[in-house]
Amino acid sequence: MLEGITVNYHSSIRIEKENLVIYFDPFKISQIKHDATYVFITHSHYDHFSLEDIKKVMNSDTKFIVPSDVSEKLIDFGISMELITVCYPGNSYEENKICFDAVAAYNKNKQFHKKEYNWLGYNVKIGNFRYYVVGDSDATDEVINVKCDVIFVPVGGTYTMNDYEASSAVNKMKPIVAIPIHYDEVGSKENAISFVNDLKQTKGIILR
Repeated sequence: MLEGITVNYHSSIRIEKENLVIYFDPFKISQIKHDATYVFITHSHYDHFSLEDIKKVMNSDTKFIVPSDVSEKLIDFGISMELITVCYPGNSYEENKICFDAVAAYNKNKQFHKKEYNWLGYNVKIGNFRYYVVGDSDATDEVINVKCDVIFVPVGGTYTMNDYEASSAVNKMKPIVAIPIHYDEVGSKENAISFVNDLKQTKGIILR
């Protein structure tokens, strides 16, 4: 289930499975590989949508899965619209060998990620498992209602849910595995450790 998964930094995730290479929010990529089958972007903040890092992973066939405001920036960057799938919260999509749900990602009591921005998390089915990258979100009803096997959840607080809020949400969701993210730029590894220690039925794994 976890073979081929790398958390590069912050919320930057790479999954290599089923002859696919999928990046989520590539950021501070250390190696230039040009190997991406798909690049998923959750929202347009600099630490999630980095053209500098996208250039390191993309090739001429890479497809982009993005919210609406990111699509315009990719087109300005020179990416063909044929390679871009624009997604909206609450909808389901199918792309070649994968299918996925776009889940709303937003703050409930903060102004950094407003619901009306239509920013996203993605619950992606790869093979027999569902991998849910929450994006920058609080523990909303939309998040808690997602059914997945592996969840990548922000735990750093300030801009997203903190470690306690994240563990409380995951304990309700009961995925098989939970991987903490979004504690490098804000928060600390202590947030990740606290998150893992507070989990009940779900196995917590720190990949950074």
